[in-house]
Amino acid sequence: MTDLLIISLVGLCALVSLRHPWIGILGWTWVSLMNPHRLGWRTQEMPVAMIIAACLLLGFLLTKDRRNPLPRPSAWMLLLFMAWMCITFPFSFFPDTAYSMWDRVMKIDLMVLVALSLIYKRSQIVVFAGVVVASLAFYGVKGGIFTIVTGGNHRVWGPMESFIEGNNELALALIVIIPLMRFLQTLFTKAWQRHAMTGAMLLCAAAAIGSHSRGAFLAIAAMGAMMWWRGKHKFVFGLLLVIGAAAALMLMPEHYWERMNTIKTYDEDASALGRLNAWWMTFNLANDNFFGGGYAIYNVSTFMRYAPDPLDVKAAHSIYFQVLGEHGWVGFTLFMLMWLFTWFDAGWLRKHAAGRPETEWAATLGAMCQVALVGYAVGGAFLSLAYFDLPYNILILTAAARRWVVKRGWEPETAEAEARQAEKQKKKSPMVTT
Repeated sequence: MTDLLIISLVGLCALVSLRHPWIGILGWTWVSLMNPHRLGWRTQEMPVAMIIAACLLLGFLLTKDRRNPLPRPSAWMLLLFMAWMCITFPFSFFPDTAYSMWDRVMKIDLMVLVALSLIYKRSQIVVFAGVVVASLAFYGVKGGIFTIVTGGNHRVWGPMESFIEGNNELALALIVIIPLMRFLQTLFTKAWQRHAMTGAMLLCAAAAIGSHSRGAFLAIAAMGAMMWWRGKHKFVFGLLLVIGAAAALMLMPEHYWERMNTIKTYDEDASALGRLNAWWMTFNLANDNFFGGGYAIYNVSTFMRYAPDPLDVKAAHSIYFQVLGEHGWVGFTLFMLMWLFTWFDAGWLRKHAAGRPETEWAATLGAMCQVALVGYAVGGAFLSLAYFDLPYNILILTAAARRWVVKRGWEPETAEAEARQAEKQKKKSPMVTT
């Protein structure tokens, strides 16, 4: 039954995207984030993303309903980062091994540019945010229930063979979508919808805690501090935050706290020392190689040349050192500028879209995207998720929303609305006789 449902949804999305390619973007995002085909038996090896992408790109080439794919400097930085990764690829230490990752990253980034071209209406931006949230909240709600039922004694894991397969990676993804869930909650008009979203947010937070991820713990703390700082009623919000966090953490078992305490004693923790060793390796590699070492540098031969401890081989476990080691200082600079401009776009929305009913939604979106970026920046410092789709979806949301607000939200979103506007203008204009 699950296989049939997945195949039906993928097929329907692919067919509709031929006529309405922006629907294909929604389907691609759903498949890329949620990996629904991993939930079935016969669909696990099915190329669902390729099917949707093929129809989407064909529809994109045929449609006239598209805009400039580079509306903001953040998008330009993404394009330059893509170009730089293409330049560094031939200089990879192990190009044969690195090819599969390069191919995967290019596909993801290409779809980001396509999305920036196709998503420009308010309704599209909101629906896109909804798909992003729903794709990951599925695992958050399920994982939160699992954490509560088991008392936090078992870790929560993501779908197999995905960016978020690991407990740490899934935790970061759930943390990042919680602010986006809050944005969607502000758009709901019915009480039961708002309450349901509150419950889903709490379950996602419980699942993140239930992952036993130390990076997630720090990211939640950073996001909570930011929301408290920006809140109007700091004492009340801070009190509720402390009570809620204490209630959730008191339910966790003793071995959870033993793991969290290693944050203070990182110099005695083998996992933390291994990460520091990997960070030094990428730093030394970047200083020695202008183009970096490529995607497949985490092996004994590379660590023998650049790591303080050549036998402690680990992945970068940091978005910053991951990009630095793989693409050098130029790639690192482009990567950081991309997120800096995304942060500025979100801040611009928070400031300039506030105060007017027709654009207030964009101000809330900008504020919540900044909170989400803080979670990604802090949690990502301990995870190799530099190319994960989710933060790039935040780039899409901020760039598309700012483009919409710049037009003051007055651009008609349907042919009917445009016709009504023209009719109103005609009635206001004085009649000219000859």
